[in-house]
Amino acid sequence: MLKRSAFTIIEVLIAIALLGIILPSLYQGVILLQESNTHLFKHLKKVKKVTQATNTLYLDLVSSDGNLSIKKDEFARVCIESTKNSLYGLSEAKVCWVVLKEKNTLVRVEGIHYDLPISLEDRVEVDAVIENIELFDIYHKKDKILVFLKQKSKDVNTFMIYGVEKFKPKKPNKKKKKKSNKQNLSSPVIPNVK
Repeated sequence: MLKRSAFTIIEVLIAIALLGIILPSLYQGVILLQESNTHLFKHLKKVKKVTQATNTLYLDLVSSDGNLSIKKDEFARVCIESTKNSLYGLSEAKVCWVVLKEKNTLVRVEGIHYDLPISLEDRVEVDAVIENIELFDIYHKKDKILVFLKQKSKDVNTFMIYGVEKFKPKKPNKKKKKKSNKQNLSSPVIPNVK
């Protein structure tokens, strides 16, 4: 009886041939997985950016005093005269959300007491939030705010906020004329005596 201690050349060649068939398909699978992960990462990054934008806009609106000015043309433009949600450490800030024509970029402008368009003297921070905006619209009725935000070839993001009353400027208090306690001298006062 012969004891066999090694593979024959034919067995080694068969193993190499099988590896030659299996390895290329495994390599293609790894490349496909890497491309899929890269695509997923880019998608998640965009979704995260949109989520951060909607969260920031939500906090700007919820923290406001209700003094909003909304102008509409191709896209809506909203300016919040006073919000406590500041990304730059301001106790109260004016924040405007505007869609720029270049690449339809939604930007957030934060500062104190400025007007649009911004002048050189205005001290503001401008953050580009999202590009390729197809829809940005805001409605403010009574105590409700409805926001629509859509990026090109993406789903529409909407949210509604309840409890943000429309701003009503305080009317100056008209001083009421005090009625004088002086009596008319032409009519005599007759005390009630019993």
